[in-house]
Amino acid sequence: MIAAVLIALLLTVQWLRLRNYRLAARQEALSALNAAASVADINALLKRAALSYYPREQVAGLTGERWLAFLDSQLPAEQQGFGSESVLWLNGAFSNVPNTNAELEQAKSMASLWLKQAIPAKNQSLPSSSKAEARHV
Repeated sequence: MIAAVLIALLLTVQWLRLRNYRLAARQEALSALNAAASVADINALLKRAALSYYPREQVAGLTGERWLAFLDSQLPAEQQGFGSESVLWLNGAFSNVPNTNAELEQAKSMASLWLKQAIPAKNQSLPSSSKAEARHV
């Protein structure tokens, strides 16, 4: 009886340690999100977080519309919006024009949702149109 309780306790402790380890990058990214000063910073933060949880060969080569499609593909349909806000993300990531406060807050809100919903990885596949392209990157 005591042995069974000790085994259960050890398994619970091990599960909690593994869970905390798996969520560490997400917590770090959520903390860093507050300090992000541009949409480009937020985009880079999302990429680092994705690389921490998804296979590098699937994520590292994604840019532009394919990157936004990947972000959307990891969210439930009703929460997707990176593709529909592609102007915000693409202009914010590649433009020298400073972001407005509204753009920055929108990007932070979307990034926060993604970090909370898509990490840790539940769906480790790319959108179907990106699979063949990613193999050649």
